[in-house]
Amino acid sequence: MTAPKTFLIQAKTYYGGGKWYTLDIDYDRVAEIFRKVDYRGYVSIEFEGNEDSMIAVPKSLELVRDAFTWEE
Repeated sequence: MTAPKTFLIQAKTYYGGGKWYTLDIDYDRVAEIFRKVDYRGYVSIEFEGNEDSMIAVPKSLELVRDAFTWEE
């Protein structure tokens, strides 16, 4: 219900397991919800995992780009 009013999405990733907790987030499903309402805003990434950030952040970027990139 709130998807049409969203102006910023924050995507969390937990490669290497979470430092405080871990969530299994289906970003393909999340992105589909926002695609249906023609979301055009930003998607920021917050990495909270234990994996080396030099490895995990590029993996996070690829994950989020793959999910949130759709054809016009």
